[in-house]
Amino acid sequence: MGPLITQGIISGEWNSMLAFLIGLGFGISLEQAGFSSSRKLIGIFYGYDFVVLRVFLTAALTASVGLIYFHYLGWIDLEMVYINPTFVWSAIIGGAFAGVGIILGGYCPGTSFTAASIGKIDAMAYIGGIFVGILFYAETYSFLWKDLHEMTPLGKVKIFDSLGISQGLFAFLFIVFSLVIFFASFGLQRKFSNRKLKY
Repeated sequence: MGPLITQGIISGEWNSMLAFLIGLGFGISLEQAGFSSSRKLIGIFYGYDFVVLRVFLTAALTASVGLIYFHYLGWIDLEMVYINPTFVWSAIIGGAFAGVGIILGGYCPGTSFTAASIGKIDAMAYIGGIFVGILFYAETYSFLWKDLHEMTPLGKVKIFDSLGISQGLFAFLFIVFSLVIFFASFGLQRKFSNRKLKY
């Protein structure tokens, strides 16, 4: 809610309440879209359901274009937006662990909470696994993971800087790429619809 508060459009006291309401609305939207079902996320890997892909592409486009326009209007300073520093090997290994966890469990962290909120036991077990994993990582980080985590540091990398193009051009190319993937996913979904899980 930063831009709306700094511009005096809303009072700073409303920040936490608005964040709660937006989070609540987001959770309700996920549940209504069927994201509380593990089959929805697994559908991407089997090819019979690309709704999750399309939703996240839409979210990425909305966020990126929104940030650019907010910056243009002077509502937000993009130089002050925090960017996680990039560590290549820890990103690859961490991504592999996350991917395997999503495939085996059928949820990502966000959708697991959506499913748990409507009483799904497997989602509750999944969340328990998340907390156990976080605790294990935190307690063993200094002597087990620290060196791996800090390998191949690249700093705060921006893709458009790495490609040597402007932010605006990258945003345009990303929009085109996303639209192509968005509409191609419908054809793939029809082609692989026979793979849909029956149980």
